[in-house]
Amino acid sequence: MPEPEIRELRYFRAVAESLNITRAAERLGIAQPPLSRAVRLLERRLGVDLFDRTGHRLALTRAGEVLFEEAAAVLGALDAAVRRTRHAGLPGRGLVVTAKPGVATRLLLRVRERFRADPGAPEVQVVLSGFGEQADMVRDGRADLAIAACVDGHDLDVEVVATEPRVAALAVGHELAGREVLGTADLLAEPAPRWSGPRAVDRDYWLGNPGRPADGPVVRDSAHLLDVVALGQAVALVPASLAALNVRPDVTYRPVPDAAPYRTLVLWPAGSRSPWIARFVQTALEG
Repeated sequence: MPEPEIRELRYFRAVAESLNITRAAERLGIAQPPLSRAVRLLERRLGVDLFDRTGHRLALTRAGEVLFEEAAAVLGALDAAVRRTRHAGLPGRGLVVTAKPGVATRLLLRVRERFRADPGAPEVQVVLSGFGEQADMVRDGRADLAIAACVDGHDLDVEVVATEPRVAALAVGHELAGREVLGTADLLAEPAPRWSGPRAVDRDYWLGNPGRPADGPVVRDSAHLLDVVALGQAVALVPASLAALNVRPDVTYRPVPDAAPYRTLVLWPAGSRSPWIARFVQTALEG
C-alpha cells in the first residue's frame, strides 16, 4: 500500500497523546468514525498494530511507541519547512536571530550594525528567548540563527565565536568568598541554581562538575540567578563578562580556573545554503 500520509500521522499522534478516540476526534474537530478508520488504514499501510485494544482503554504497542517518536520528528520537520518557506516569501523579510538576554547582546549589536552598513543586507531582527529555547527555535523555523552557550544533538551547524572564563558567584560573607581562587570541587557541597526545564547537556554544563547535585532554587534568568545567590540560596558559575556587567554590593565573584570556559555559539539549520546566514556567521567570527 502507499506510504502513510501526513494527515494520518497527525491523526495517529492525536489519538496516541490522549489514548481515547472520542477526545482525539474532538481535539481534531472531526467525527469519531472517520478517525477510527484513518487509524486502522494507517495500521494496514504499515502492517503492524499501533494500539493494543484488548484492555479497557487504548495503549500503544511497541510499534506504536516507535511511530509516536518518529512521527513527532517528521511533523516537526514539516512544520519547520512550511514556516521557513512562508518566512522566505515575505516581502522585506529580515534575518531572525534569537538569544537569551545577557552575554550575547554585544555580539548581536556588532553584527547588526555591520549588516546595516550594507545597503543590500536584510534587517537583523533579534528575538529574545528563554533559557534553553534557542536551538528549538532554529529547529522549528521560528529563527534563522541562534546564539547559545551549549546545544544538544547533531541536527544543527555550530560555530564557536568566543570563549571566556567562568567565575563563581557567591553571597558576600559566604565562607568561600574569603579565598582568592576556587576549584569546581569546592562547589560540590554548595546548592546550585536550577534553570527551568533544562536538558541534560545544559544542566551538566552549568553545574561545572558532574558530581554536583542540582538542588538549589529554580531560576528564570540571570537577574533572578544573582538574587538567589545574594540571598545565600545557591552558588553559581557564570561567565566573567556577566560578572563584570553585574557588580553588586551583595554578590562577589571568584575565579574557577578548572571550570570549562563559557562558549558563545552560533547555531543555524544544518546544510543551509542561505548566503545571509553564512554572512552573519562570518561577521560573528570576525570579532
